[in-house]
Amino acid sequence: MNSNLLAADTSMGPVTLRVGNLDAMTAYYRDAVALRVLDLDGLDQRGSDTVVLGRGTTPVVILKHAPELKHASPRDAGLFHTAILFDTEEALAASVYSVAQKYPNTFTGSSDHLVSKAFYFTDPEGNGVELYWDRERSSWSWAHGTIEMGTVYLDPNAFLQQNLTESSVTDPVIGGAQVGHVHLQVGDVASAREFYVERLGFEETATYGPSALFVSAGGYHHHMAMNTWNSAGAGPRLPALGLAQVDITVPGLDDIGALTERMRHFGVETRDDGQTVSFDDPWANLIRVGVAGS
Repeated sequence: MNSNLLAADTSMGPVTLRVGNLDAMTAYYRDAVALRVLDLDGLDQRGSDTVVLGRGTTPVVILKHAPELKHASPRDAGLFHTAILFDTEEALAASVYSVAQKYPNTFTGSSDHLVSKAFYFTDPEGNGVELYWDRERSSWSWAHGTIEMGTVYLDPNAFLQQNLTESSVTDPVIGGAQVGHVHLQVGDVASAREFYVERLGFEETATYGPSALFVSAGGYHHHMAMNTWNSAGAGPRLPALGLAQVDITVPGLDDIGALTERMRHFGVETRDDGQTVSFDDPWANLIRVGVAGS
């Protein structure tokens, strides 16, 4: 293994959002996206300022009540979207149909990306949400280390007709779901590449000119992406509603140790509690790396 790369079985953990209206945001992710409110570590989240939502024991979105904060400008760095990965097309269809029925005005588009099928929404506080399903890796096409991804029209009605069942309309909580990737708005792609590839240890999988970068571990199409489509030239973020933290999961504590040493070598200020290591990217997005199952 290349000690300068993240482990091949690195994955994404939950995305933490600061929210102004905790009840409304909980309702969106619970009742529309069809996640469950999780009772983690025996702590009842009801009545607190934090709600954890996910499937099974896997947290997907963590909502932290921060009514004292304001919305950032759409041109600021921060979250472009949280991408929630479903394990079957039926499970994806169930969630898409649920959102479309309960919050129809939040749908923003759909695409077949060749590696995946994706549906896009905006939650009640303006955070982007992607709901998607991956094709088998054996069907993905690579050329010279670059993944072939496209933006092909995907008819949402045809997709639902082909994959929705009577039972999934009645109960859209089907199978597992997890954060598949996180897409950020950044100020420039060169700085993003230096941080996320050269320092953090992801591998570059695709670029779109000077405006977008896709990176992953272990040959996934992308675990993270960064673009400047709305945010070119953006500087470090100020405290605001929206993205609070991105979690990345690695296999073991040795991976945490190696990453901590690597980031310190590059002069990145880290916070290390022995179980996780946290640091800010160049736009003050907080990244926390922890061990699977911890």
